[in-house]
Amino acid sequence: MRHFIATTFGGLSLRYFLRQLFFGIGMSVLIVFAITQGDGQIRMDQLLLLTVNALLYPYSRFIYEQAVGFLLGDNVFFVNAVMLLVVKIFTMTLCWSFAIFIAPLGLAYLFFYHRRAQSHENIEG
Repeated sequence: MRHFIATTFGGLSLRYFLRQLFFGIGMSVLIVFAITQGDGQIRMDQLLLLTVNALLYPYSRFIYEQAVGFLLGDNVFFVNAVMLLVVKIFTMTLCWSFAIFIAPLGLAYLFFYHRRAQSHENIEG
């Protein structure tokens, strides 16, 4: 079980994970701030969903970036910076909103990727 957790949840580089976690927590904090500014109070189920989305966001974003990298390859596009920022915020919001559904794909990918890499190391070494 420990090996499974290490190859899935620990499968991203620490730098990448912390960067994406920062954005995931930022989106959750922004929503909490928006809810509490009005007369509404945040419910425990909402807080739980915001926390889960924030923690799973790095894996959701990872699978999105893998898919885009596969589709676009090593091509470079020159676009308007404002348009790029709008698209980036849109995709980040989508990945965060659906993190609970997308992240399991990323976790499965990381598990099989690292398992395959370890089996190659065992064969060669």
